[in-house]
Amino acid sequence: MMDPLTTRPLALLAEVTYRCPLQCPYCSNPLELGRYRKELDTSTWVRVFREAAELGVVQLHLSGGEPLVRRDIMELVQEASRAGLYTNMSTGATVVDDRKLEQLREAGLDHLQVSLLDTEPESNDRLAGAASFDRKRQAVLGAKRLGFPVTLNVVLHRQNLDRIAEVIAIAQEWKVNRLELAHTQYTGWAFRNRAALMPTRKQLERAHEVVERARAAGTGGVDVLHVLPDYYFDQYPKACLQGWGMVSMSVAPDGFVLPCQTAREIPGLEFPNVSEYSLEQIWTGAPVFKRFRGTDWMPEPCRSCDKKEVDFGGCRCQAFLMTGDVNATDPVCQLSPQHHLVDEALKEAEQDAPPLHFRVMSS
Repeated sequence: MMDPLTTRPLALLAEVTYRCPLQCPYCSNPLELGRYRKELDTSTWVRVFREAAELGVVQLHLSGGEPLVRRDIMELVQEASRAGLYTNMSTGATVVDDRKLEQLREAGLDHLQVSLLDTEPESNDRLAGAASFDRKRQAVLGAKRLGFPVTLNVVLHRQNLDRIAEVIAIAQEWKVNRLELAHTQYTGWAFRNRAALMPTRKQLERAHEVVERARAAGTGGVDVLHVLPDYYFDQYPKACLQGWGMVSMSVAPDGFVLPCQTAREIPGLEFPNVSEYSLEQIWTGAPVFKRFRGTDWMPEPCRSCDKKEVDFGGCRCQAFLMTGDVNATDPVCQLSPQHHLVDEALKEAEQDAPPLHFRVMSS
């Protein structure tokens, strides 16, 4: 089992706010967003960044919600940079203009990640719940003019997957450095909308072929990452963030520290808060970080599996949401006694899609 005293986290996800102008139906934020309106103040976030650097973190991902709605975001970026962290910001780009991009550059932001919901403006804006396509395009082009490395992130699902070739084309047209084609992970709002978001197998197969052909032909300098959905293609689950509490940690807007950003989906877990403990204390001593760290907690068939130190039992949130048992083997695994739940979800995906439930702050 990994020793947290000698192995340190490499990445910190700082969800500085859950506020967001968009209403994406696959958002990983909690369903009951109205319960989490409290946000850490500037000085506490600055302390968290310094403690993260001292703990061994090298990359800070600033996210939300929409991080740019915080009035102190430039100061937070600047202080994170001063702490020696490589800073990446994920933005929906609806509140970005050239001046803000210049300020982010001056504050020391290293990398910008812009989300795009679809290549068709009307569909993008429908999925976002707000007019946003043009702002996203302007943000990407403006960031490139300033010399930012830019990642374009597109969450894929049945309502946009048939346009994956157009997604690759637009990434090339906008000259982004990296394109993340990330199939929906069914937690948070995405799990609530799973029946409306899960693509059919034929859609998945066609999309995979399109990406492979594009790679073979050359993608014009765009690094294309295609994260395939484990519901369809994997015999074994993916290791959630390379293992629960193994290499990364997340700090929520209200200061609670989570082994992964969706861990609040699991009832009965108690999370420590940075207002009471240092990141060092949390990483090395918090019971919730030890709960599923390593392999000692595993039930059968995980305990006897030769893949257990590769996938670490899969995703705990996914296991709980699908089975109601946080200790269960991830049903994605072909060896899981509850693998039939995945088969049932795949059959559901072949049916007509129901209406989407859009992310709302008041729920």
